Amino acid sequence: MKTEPIQPARIAYTAEAQPPSAPAFGDIYHPAAGALAQARHVFLGGNDLPRRWRRRDRYTVFETGFGLGNNFLATWQAWRDDAERPQRLCFVSLEKHPPRRDDLARLHHRHEVPHLAAQLVAAWPPLTPNLHTLSFEGGRVTLLVGFGDITRLLPELSAEVDAFFLDGFAPAKNPDIWDCRVLKGLGRLAAPGATAATWSVARPVRDGLVEAGFRVERAPGFGSKREMTVARFEPRFQPPRLGAWQPAAGLERSAVIVGGGLAGCAAAHALALQGWQCSVLETHAHPAQETSGNPGGLFHGVVNPQDGAHARFNRTAALHAARAYAALRAGHDIAGQWDGLLRLESAPDGADAALAAMQATLDAQALPPEYVQAIAAADASRRSGLSLRLPAWYYPGGGWLRPSDLAKALLASAPGVTWRGGQRVAGLRHDADGWELLDADQQVLARAAVVVLANAHDAARLLRPTHWPISRVRGQTTSLPDTTPGLPHARLPVAGSGYLLPPHGGQVLCGATTQPGDDDASLREADHRYNLDQLARLCGAAPQVPLASLAGRVGWRCVSDDRLPVIGPVVDESALGAPRQRLDHARYVPRLPGLYLYTGLASRGITWALLGAEVLAAWISGAPCPVESDLRDAVDAARFVSRAVRRAS
Repeated sequence: MKTEPIQPARIAYTAEAQPPSAPAFGDIYHPAAGALAQARHVFLGGNDLPRRWRRRDRYTVFETGFGLGNNFLATWQAWRDDAERPQRLCFVSLEKHPPRRDDLARLHHRHEVPHLAAQLVAAWPPLTPNLHTLSFEGGRVTLLVGFGDITRLLPELSAEVDAFFLDGFAPAKNPDIWDCRVLKGLGRLAAPGATAATWSVARPVRDGLVEAGFRVERAPGFGSKREMTVARFEPRFQPPRLGAWQPAAGLERSAVIVGGGLAGCAAAHALALQGWQCSVLETHAHPAQETSGNPGGLFHGVVNPQDGAHARFNRTAALHAARAYAALRAGHDIAGQWDGLLRLESAPDGADAALAAMQATLDAQALPPEYVQAIAAADASRRSGLSLRLPAWYYPGGGWLRPSDLAKALLASAPGVTWRGGQRVAGLRHDADGWELLDADQQVLARAAVVVLANAHDAARLLRPTHWPISRVRGQTTSLPDTTPGLPHARLPVAGSGYLLPPHGGQVLCGATTQPGDDDASLREADHRYNLDQLARLCGAAPQVPLASLAGRVGWRCVSDDRLPVIGPVVDESALGAPRQRLDHARYVPRLPGLYLYTGLASRGITWALLGAEVLAAWISGAPCPVESDLRDAVDAARFVSRAVRRAS
């Protein structure tokens, strides 16, 4: 999907008792009779809520125009007030011109539900062109808000929607949001028996709903509007959903996760938030003992001029990580630093030319400074306390943390997760009841209908042959006492040709080597020298110390050939090659029932872990997917099969 720059809402403020307006559309955001009153009458009442959501495990609402968030706030408040509310409320909304946070704060400072409005303002994300997952009520209420044109974003959504809130400026003033193609697209998302409601009774709106498969009726309107539209999804034909994107079959919501590193702990955490019971099987006694046991690692976004899948996935993941880690830190001890990160840019044509190109990219994509800034070497030096010679990307929400602390926090904060350390899975066996996980003596360690292999490159051992090219890349870090003469001390993490973390616990960490196909587990003096040379290139100085005295750690990154994670149902090798079989797109590739992958986090595990796990959990549970469908295709475990087929043809 090609992204477009986000243009924030231009909001005109009027008298205290009058609703705000949008000059670009010549319309007001809500009637003078009240935003929440309209939401309760038109959207909640028109969809027969809260009655229809009672005793449900999950209830999903989709809104065509987020506006100022009043429909979401009214729905959230109704959920809180209902003793028979669903276990989870998912509210999905799109907005082409989202408000800036300061506008949202100004408009909601005297809100009817001030405690909820304040939480929404605090969680409001930078205005970047992607989906943003905002979590409330301990993960039981989720707002998945997408910024961009609905005609582009709607086809990219993966969700099963129970109720549609059709809102936006009047059809005559904002025709795009009421376009017949948009309304027809609602049918693709509609769950059986889904309902819809809108204040509009315009003929094109009603006809569009009918064409989408809805039975349309009129109902008493709100305020000055005599009538409104309500509808129920009753299509003549319901097209089957694509097999690869169907949730796991069966009513028993339990899974076994193989691997207790960052990927496995994040997967267990994400599934637990969807109401699943999870057991985590790990060879080691404690979590995060392999590469996730490194003393520190970075998290931040990526910017490139093309804004392709890699940059978009990293952006969504980095923004999500910053929000989620802030919440985790409130209840758990996680070593790290959270107030920004610098990534130096190469400058083959000089620093000035590099900085100009960086700024041109930001201007073209309209990426907000809350997400990323292009800064000169002098500014980067001031922020870091180092003498830097290159311009840098500054990520205000980036930082570093200790992965093992994060893994433990994810397990501790996830209800219904059982840790089973000291259990090495040597094999898998499938039968009609699901999967058996076997030890080296072919004894059954666990049985489950759903199994997630989150054990890095070791997953290939359990799945041979595989169609996904994964490399095992050795990396060695170097740790020095912070009192080492000549050792630069950074105020915030700095990355480039290598990386340098600020002093912590009396140590300074730098690194790291990148050595594919190298299985040597020993610390090597030559690699310490390489890391110190990288440090000198990074910040112009490195200490002269005896290499034999240096500490460090060796680990292996699990890297896919396209440098993106590997997520989703495992390819059914035995079903490939059937006559007239379509394999040119990952979603058509046959899969093994109940067996999933989450691996290939490479050197970006801290950035990717939570978003990737939530993509996986959505795949398994049927919850709305937190990324656009083309991004899910980009990380799908079956993408390597479909790419090979396309190349061959």
